[in-house]
Amino acid sequence: MVANPGGGSTDAGGGPVRHIPVLLGEVLAALAPAPGKLILDGTFGAGGYSLAILAAGAEVIALDRDPTAIAAGQAMVAAHGGRLRLVHSQFSHLADHAPQGGLDGVVLDIGVSSMQIDEAERGFSFQKNGPLDMRMSAEGVSAADVVNRAKVADLIRIFHFLGEESQAPRIAHAIEKRRAEKPLETTRDLAGLIELVTPRKMKDKIHPATRVFQALRIFVNDELGELAQALFAAEAVLKPGGRLVVVTFHSLEDRIVKKFFSDRAGKASGSRHLPVAHERAATFAAIGKPMVSASEAEAEINPRARSAKLRAGLRTDAAAEAADMSLFGFPNLASLGKLGG
Repeated sequence: MVANPGGGSTDAGGGPVRHIPVLLGEVLAALAPAPGKLILDGTFGAGGYSLAILAAGAEVIALDRDPTAIAAGQAMVAAHGGRLRLVHSQFSHLADHAPQGGLDGVVLDIGVSSMQIDEAERGFSFQKNGPLDMRMSAEGVSAADVVNRAKVADLIRIFHFLGEESQAPRIAHAIEKRRAEKPLETTRDLAGLIELVTPRKMKDKIHPATRVFQALRIFVNDELGELAQALFAAEAVLKPGGRLVVVTFHSLEDRIVKKFFSDRAGKASGSRHLPVAHERAATFAAIGKPMVSASEAEAEINPRARSAKLRAGLRTDAAAEAADMSLFGFPNLASLGKLGG
């Protein structure tokens, strides 16, 4: 479950919100968990979806790339007598953890969790000063590595594409000038610089650093690539009649899921001006509405649900197609491997 990108997470009374599963009823309706079914929860987090799936009688394999989530979930594992298996893994590798007979369902809740946002030492939020980290897995290249080592042109592309930040060039050049004097090390270092470069206007609904923090988090964790690979993996391991349910919180993520389901709907290739080249068998059929969003009532109770979008598909008996990343039209961004300290 995603929280406000870069911002803090609080309830109406100002206290921290630890975990409220978004679109839970809608997820369960699309996923249809039941006794005898095996569901993979690719984004365990605090276990909201997994707990509800278990309560419906299904068994669960749950994955999370965050070691703190795995540690915190052990009590839930112990409480369910072998019906819950919790695995430290990125969800792009979900096929490695599926049984040979396949899965009855896969659910993915894309984005940073509220628990990660609330922990200042993880560096996801500029509301609480902490190290400029943002790594969900607590290893690899950090956000500090990116802002202090990436070329200006690469920073501009990262901020523009992943954050949809219109002031990307101005912010990137300001970072280049500041890091020549002293590395940016904390969330406040970066947020403060962005505030100076692009001051908040009265009409602005979000903090000026929000989009840059979002872009860095997505880039550091390769969130779009992870999502794309997870969709292909789910297609490969779902049984005929199995269900894929994905909840996203950002337009970039939703576009990937929408494009995937549209491509897998079995439309004929070619154009209206040319003969049809060949028919493609659908690997997924739609479940319910093409897209489901949170109700006004849920959004009022849980502000994080306001941007949530659910898309779901029913696996057919057609063979899985090739995992071709060119389907999504990702731009060429800087290599993470070249930015580490």
